[in-house]
Order: sequence, then structure tokens, then C-alpha cells
Amino acid sequence: MYYKMEYESPIGLLTIASDGENIIGLWVQGQKYFAGSIKEEMILKEELPVFETAREWLNRYFSGEKVCPDEFPLAPIGSDFRQEVWKILREIPYGETMTYGDIAKRMAEKMGKPSMSAQAVGGAVGHNPISIIVPCHRVVGTNKSLTGFAGGVDKKAWLLRHEGIDINKFTIPKKGTAI
Repeated sequence: MYYKMEYESPIGLLTIASDGENIIGLWVQGQKYFAGSIKEEMILKEELPVFETAREWLNRYFSGEKVCPDEFPLAPIGSDFRQEVWKILREIPYGETMTYGDIAKRMAEKMGKPSMSAQAVGGAVGHNPISIIVPCHRVVGTNKSLTGFAGGVDKKAWLLRHEGIDINKFTIPKKGTAI
């Protein structure tokens, strides 16, 4: 059984999902792949302890505190490859960015391969089911493009600015907002 709660944030309404013990999803309203990893109906149950922890974490994050994604149990649903990419995302420090190419190099090393497709990594990043907490918004194109956030480039830019990143050094794609 899966549960959900809603959280009003500066970037819009967020839906947070749990299996009762772990956070398994966090999506911006209207986000591409919204609840894509959840194959059954979620029941509104906002009083779960893990939701209270998530609410507190989000309050701290949106008030400008440098919070860590590993402060409470996360259990995103996805393939082994995606799980490994999402672990790398959790290692990107607050206020910093990493490119898809950098993640591809790290994945190639982990898998003992000479190289890895940045596009394959992009697919995993784009399907991250726990936005903001697992900071996929910190991933940018090798060409300094802000592409690739399923919640929309405008929200990605807001989150990066919120973390103190000068987004003027990045380009914003004219078409497309997500991978």
C-alpha cells in the first residue's frame, strides 16, 4: 500500500509518496513522469512519521538550510542502473552542479566499462522519482545547458538560484524542458 501527502512549496504543489516507512516519490505538480514508478493508487495519509520528517526537511530546505538527502529513509523504485545513478545524485553537494558526462564517467568506472552514454544517464536522471531531495536539479549539460529537469527548466533554475548558484553561466534551452 502506498500513501501520499501534499506540500505547498515556493515552486508549486509537491506530492510526496511513501510505502509507510520510506519516501518513494516526490513530484512537482504537472511534472513529467508524475508518479510513474507507482503502479497502484496512493491513499492520502499525511500523518505518517516519515511524512512529518519530509515536511520538516522541505521546510528547512526552502528556508535556505543546507540539508542532506540521507537524513531520512529513501526507497526510490527503479532498475539497478537507475538506483546507481540516483546514488550519485545524492552525493552532489548543495549549491554545486555536476554534468551528465561526469555522472556517465562515474557510472562507467562503477560498472568497469571504458565509457558510458550520457544519454543513458540522462534517462535515469530524468526518471528520478524523488525530485529535490535526490537533487537531479543539480545536473546540467556538458555544454552548460539547464536542460533535463522533469519539473520544468523554470523550476530547475529557481532551485539552483535558491542554492546560491549563479545561473547566468548556463544557457536555457529554447525547446524542451525535460529529458
